[in-house]
Amino acid sequence: MRLDTSLPELYLITPSPTQTDDGVSVFLAQLDGALQAGVRLMQLRAPELDRAAYTRLFAQAQAHCRRYDATLLANTTAEHAQILDAAGVHLNSARLMACRARPLGARYLVSAACHDLSQLLHAGQIGVDFVTLSPVQATLTHPEARPLGWQAFAELVGQASVPVFALGGMRREDLARVKQAGGHGIAAINSLWNR
Repeated sequence: MRLDTSLPELYLITPSPTQTDDGVSVFLAQLDGALQAGVRLMQLRAPELDRAAYTRLFAQAQAHCRRYDATLLANTTAEHAQILDAAGVHLNSARLMACRARPLGARYLVSAACHDLSQLLHAGQIGVDFVTLSPVQATLTHPEARPLGWQAFAELVGQASVPVFALGGMRREDLARVKQAGGHGIAAINSLWNR
């Protein structure tokens, strides 16, 4: 597996804000809390927002991230990520599998969501920079999903050609276990968002 020492070990996937002015204010305050706690790699995930609302929220979140020299990826199409002037794009598994080549040039980060070996291998073939592999453990975000468990996680990581972030029920305390299994770091929503 290719190691990337420039990648942080913590990858925050944001929850969606409530679609009110107060909800956005609370969201940005919590984003600042995560930044103050040292998170430097983030993905803005808000699938229920339309393109215009996502664009507005991304601009606000990006301004906060820039104050902390943090990297913000857009969970959207590659084309929209470029319009947003994002640091990169996160491909959900459907977008990943639809790609026949890396969707953005080297100046952008490209991450992808993987849930099985075929997705993990495809991500490596198209040249993404890193992936999330999930769910490792039971998660509140996707309670219906069957966890991989640590052994399967380690086996899959052993076949990856790019850095792998463990996702699903992860906490900062799991970082040592993830590294022991060959992973690069942890990705999380709740545990990195709520302090």
